[in-house]
Amino acid sequence: MNHQCLAGVLTVIAVVAQTPILAAAQSAVPPRTEWGQPDLQGVWNFAILTPMERPAEFADQDTLTDEDVANLVARSAQLTQLLSERGTGEPTGTYDEFWFDFGTDVSADRRTSLVVDPPNGRIPPLTPAAQERIAARRAYLADHPSDSWEDRSISERCILGFNTGPPMAPSAYNNIFQLFQTPDHVVIFNEMVHDARIVPVDGGAHLPPHMRQWHGDSRGHWDGDTLVVETINFTDKTSFRGTSDSLHLVERFTRANADTLHYEFTVTDPSALTRPWTALVPMNLSFTPTFEFACHEGNRGMEGILTGTRAEEKAAGPAPTQGAR
Repeated sequence: MNHQCLAGVLTVIAVVAQTPILAAAQSAVPPRTEWGQPDLQGVWNFAILTPMERPAEFADQDTLTDEDVANLVARSAQLTQLLSERGTGEPTGTYDEFWFDFGTDVSADRRTSLVVDPPNGRIPPLTPAAQERIAARRAYLADHPSDSWEDRSISERCILGFNTGPPMAPSAYNNIFQLFQTPDHVVIFNEMVHDARIVPVDGGAHLPPHMRQWHGDSRGHWDGDTLVVETINFTDKTSFRGTSDSLHLVERFTRANADTLHYEFTVTDPSALTRPWTALVPMNLSFTPTFEFACHEGNRGMEGILTGTRAEEKAAGPAPTQGAR
């Protein structure tokens, strides 16, 4: 990080440290910064029981009934219990109910999915080329699950969090991010794997196409009271629900009131998707801080995975040679 960028980050942190978040939350009117922009700053929680895609059981049903909501809450509790027991009937000593955070309620409008377009609430099918690419990768991993650390997922390698994106999508836990603002930059800091996107909102151009980044290259602008962040230049090592490095992502952040942030994102990738799709994730202001997520590439977990795989290979003996009878 160069000195200018570091200075910008420090300025951002200084600004947010002085932001009266609690006072703003007590007002029904969305606050504004001292330089006149909508104030989106704060710690936001996007854990929610509303599924990303509309379950088949709801078919053409747009909203949930009271009974549907009660069933989703009950299923979430059952899922958390099953994950903590891992099929053994007893706690496994790994993640338990303390870790998991799928949310406690559905969206205020009781939509049957976070996907709002297409109208059926389903993510569009992948193109044949994308299906072939994913099938080939799965076939390789079936035979080479842990030849090296590069065969493991980037979230397992602690490079990117599985819910940090971009785009940000609710998942099992750590559904928290903090947003900082200055007149020329916005910082999106995710608790999961402590990732921070520094987004210029000064009208500058995107990086050239050959400069690819884990989070892509984000540039923002204001559309009225909505912060719009456009991201391109993803690497071919990242994917969001089957997308490729041609992913074009548009995120929209709108403070609906002092306590609610509407986060909408549109995924476009003609090489992987048969059509674009859009999701709307409501986020609630949180008064708990973000915490350190002490996960880094090369940690002990990865050492254990690779060591365990080598032990399994040794126990299985040498692979049969071609033509063996």
